[in-house]
Amino acid sequence: MSAVDAKRFFALAAGEASGDLLAGLLLDSLRARWPNLQSAGIGGAQMAARGFDAWWPIEKLSVRGYLEVLPRLPELLRIRRRLGDRLLAERPDLFIGVDAPDFNFGLEARLKSAGIKTLHFVSPSFWAWRPEKLPKLKAAADHVLCLFPFEPELLKEHGIAATYVGHPLASVIPMQPDRTAARRALGLPECGTVVALLPGSRAAEVKHLSSRFFQASTLVRQARAATQFIVPAVPHLLPHIEAAARASGLGDAVKVVRGQSHAVLAACDVTLIASGTATLEAALFKRPMVIAYAMPAFSHRLMRHKRQLPWVGLPNVLCASREWLYRPAGISAHDFADRADAPFVVPELIQDAATPQALAQAVLDWLAAPEKIAAVQQRFATLHHELQRDTAQLATDAIETLLAR
Repeated sequence: MSAVDAKRFFALAAGEASGDLLAGLLLDSLRARWPNLQSAGIGGAQMAARGFDAWWPIEKLSVRGYLEVLPRLPELLRIRRRLGDRLLAERPDLFIGVDAPDFNFGLEARLKSAGIKTLHFVSPSFWAWRPEKLPKLKAAADHVLCLFPFEPELLKEHGIAATYVGHPLASVIPMQPDRTAARRALGLPECGTVVALLPGSRAAEVKHLSSRFFQASTLVRQARAATQFIVPAVPHLLPHIEAAARASGLGDAVKVVRGQSHAVLAACDVTLIASGTATLEAALFKRPMVIAYAMPAFSHRLMRHKRQLPWVGLPNVLCASREWLYRPAGISAHDFADRADAPFVVPELIQDAATPQALAQAVLDWLAAPEKIAAVQQRFATLHHELQRDTAQLATDAIETLLAR
C-alpha cells in the first residue's frame, strides 16, 4: 500500500472562527494528499463540512483575554485533559494545533512527550506580543506552519523548525473581488455607499464593540444620509447582533446576515472591523478599513505592556517595512511599541480611543478621500501577491516530511 493510499488519522483542535476557516482549508489539501484521511478533535462548521468529527464544538474554546477566561478555565482545562486522554488512547498519526496557543501548547507538549508527532499551524504572534510563548512553542511542536514570510527566520533563531506556506486565504479570495455580484447576492443596492460592520466572532468582542459600531453608524448616517450598513454575524451571536441592530434606530439602513463575511467584504466600500484575522481578510478584499478593539480595562493594561510593535492590526504589521519588525538593540519593547512615528496604512482605534465619534469620523475620512482608497487598494494588492503561495502543496509536503521522520 502506498503512503498516499494508507489510512491516516489526524487530530486537530481549532479555537475560534478564523481557526475553523484555516483548518477547513488545510483539511482540503490534506484530503487531496491522503484521500482516506480521518480527522477528529475540536472544530467548527468549516471543518465539519470536510468530514471532520468534532468531539467538542469550537465555541468551547472561543474566549480571549485574562479576566474573560477565568470563569471558563476549569471547563477548558477539563476539555484539554479529556481530549489528551482520548488521543493518547487512540494514537493519531499527527496532532495539529490550529492557533489557540494557550489551549494547544499544553496539549501538544503532552502528546509530543508520549511520542505523538505534533504540528502547530499558525505561529503565535510572538513578534507582536508575548514573546514568552517561544519556549512553550519549542517544547510543544515538532514543526510549525507559518502564514507570514518573515516568521520562519525569526523562529529559526530560537531553534524552532518552521515552514512558510503562505496564507490560504490569499488563494481563496479573488485578486479582484466582484462588488456588484456580492451586492446582488446580499440584496444590497448596486449603487450607493455600503459600510460593513464586523464587531468580532467572540461574545466578549461583540459585547464591547457592537454598541460602539452601531452608534458610529448612526453618526455616519447623519453625515451621509444614503449610507447602508451590513453586518455578517457568526451564527451563535446572531440574536445578540440582531437585537443591537434593532436598538440602534438605523431601521432599514442596517442589514444583519448570517455568516457570509466574505460576501459582505466584497460588497462594501469601507469596513469598521474588530482587530483579528478578519482585518487580513478585509485587506485581501482590498477594502479600506477602520480597525477597532476594546476589552475590560484590566485585560487591556496587561496586554498593552506585552506589546512588541506599534500596531495591533495585521494589515499595518504586514505592510510595514522589514526594519519595523526588528526592534533595535537598546530600545525597550514598550518604548518601541509607543513610537509616534510608526507608519499606519489604516487607522487603529483601541480601547478608550474607540469612541463612536472617532470611529465615525475615521469612516467618513475614507469615504471623502477616493485617492487614499486607491492607494491602499494598491498596497493591499501587493500584500495579496506576497501571501499567495501554493499553500496546499507546501503544507502537505512539510507534513509528509514530518511523518517520515
